[in-house]
Amino acid sequence: MPVYKAPTRDARFIINEVLKLESYANLAGFENAAADLVDAVIEEGGKFTSEVLAPLNYAGDQQGCTRHPDGSVTTPEGFKAAHAQFREAGWGTLSAPEALGGQGMPHVLGFAMEEFVSSANQAWGMYPGLTNGAVSAILAKGSPEQQAKYLPKMIANEWLGTMNLTEPQCGTDLGLIRTRAVPAADGSYSITGTKIFISAGEHDFTDNIIHLVLAKTPDAPDSTKGISLFIVPKVLVNDDGSLGERNAVSCGSLEHKMGIHGNATCVMNYDGAKGWMVGEENKGLAAMFIMMNAARLGVGIQGLSQAEAAYQNAVRYAQDRRQGRALTGAAEPGEKADTLFVHPDVRRMLMDAKAFTEGMRALCLWGALQVDLTHKAASEEDRQLADDLISLLTPVIKGYGTDKGFDVAVTMQQVFGGHGYIEEWGMSQFVRDARITQIYEGANGVQAMDLVGRKLAQNGGRAVQTLFALIDAECAAAKAKPELAGLAEKVEKANGELKAATMWFMQNGMANPNNVGAGAHHYMHMMGIVALGLMWLRMGETALSALAAGGSDAAYYQAKLTTGRYFGERFLPDVGALRRKIEGGADAVMALPVEAFATA
Repeated sequence: MPVYKAPTRDARFIINEVLKLESYANLAGFENAAADLVDAVIEEGGKFTSEVLAPLNYAGDQQGCTRHPDGSVTTPEGFKAAHAQFREAGWGTLSAPEALGGQGMPHVLGFAMEEFVSSANQAWGMYPGLTNGAVSAILAKGSPEQQAKYLPKMIANEWLGTMNLTEPQCGTDLGLIRTRAVPAADGSYSITGTKIFISAGEHDFTDNIIHLVLAKTPDAPDSTKGISLFIVPKVLVNDDGSLGERNAVSCGSLEHKMGIHGNATCVMNYDGAKGWMVGEENKGLAAMFIMMNAARLGVGIQGLSQAEAAYQNAVRYAQDRRQGRALTGAAEPGEKADTLFVHPDVRRMLMDAKAFTEGMRALCLWGALQVDLTHKAASEEDRQLADDLISLLTPVIKGYGTDKGFDVAVTMQQVFGGHGYIEEWGMSQFVRDARITQIYEGANGVQAMDLVGRKLAQNGGRAVQTLFALIDAECAAAKAKPELAGLAEKVEKANGELKAATMWFMQNGMANPNNVGAGAHHYMHMMGIVALGLMWLRMGETALSALAAGGSDAAYYQAKLTTGRYFGERFLPDVGALRRKIEGGADAVMALPVEAFATA
């Protein structure tokens, strides 16, 4: 059976030592983020996820969800009770506004908890996880009345939320949606249509589910400019906050999926359901993107989480499994064989996973800090800087993070050899669950095009130039330290390759836009590797300082320096190869006629 233990030590290292969260105590929302409180939250969160959620993961995958003839859905055994514990402990309220019943803690802590939850049980975590995005959208665009009516119970996890975009005929191209919203005399709308792939669309966790639904009003333009957003509760809410009649929305069926079996992915039927518009008419896509951007960061964390869970199990297996002898001679002559750890190729796979997961964790938590600073930094300049950085890096965290997260899950399955292919060992679940992260909340090809087609050019390229300058400055400072000079030089070189690829797009994209499209995926991976390089440089700086100060955890800090060196030697060289792929252009990519792709 697979196991999971939340990496609380690593999360505390990043939050307290690398990000120095306490140094922001002068800002609103950071007052209570003292190191001892951060440690307590992280340790208790790790305990809950490791002891309550992780044991349900394998069984939930095997059991799945059940739809009943009345359209209700039962989640796997133990899921509902675990949510009651989650709700009662207030874990869902960590980063929510205090005025609405939240704890007002920095998003950094919320992101750390999100990783633990998803590593322990990704399917379970999607039920409360989507609610956070729905809350963000209603906070940004909802009326005061809507916020008062729905948000306190959603933040308390007494009600959960969903997002309803996709329909049978449209996924990425939301201009094709057919769901209709007809105004009623009382100010509400009658919502009619079918939505598919709706995560947590129906379940037994809560008495009510608040659906955010994209639809078009009767006279709306038949394009993305004609989309509006609506709140459609499963059960109508009376003016006094009590629950009223059941709304005309139901789960028509459950999707039969490759993974995340413990999450109810639903076909939702809206049959004249009563809904209320959120924000302005025909401006629904902008409102939904608030929720989608939050979800994209969350999905990036899911990519990290499945890599982490798979890695932990592969390490455990490699410690126990004995096969063959070390190339340099028997490591344990008294045993019939050495453990897998003596084999360089096994070490390569495990070091790849360690370098990615620890670097990605740092990037996600630094990204979370930028989310906080976007709203709470002391000056407008600092708020703009944070917003530029997280806007630029969101598609990278989602796209690169999930591409590599899936790769790591597959590679960790490989460590097990044939046992990795057998269901009872649980490794296939990490692979299957990780696979969806590359697809939903905007497939990774869409993320790459968002990065190169929109984010690079925004505000005259201000965000990417800021990132380039930030990396160059930190590399210059790190090169003065002998222990970090080698890594700093490699990060600086990789950053130069990224700049050159950016310039190539500027020079060749206007003449042939396909040049941008053909290179977008590679560029996203370039930026992901360079961003992780920056994180490893920062973790190296912190580890060096800690070692110089002495203490009892020297092995931990030394491992950081060694893993950072490995990242520099084994990841950063890929950036140059990816640049050369980009500079190959689109000619060969687009040259064949469609019929030439047929093989029979």
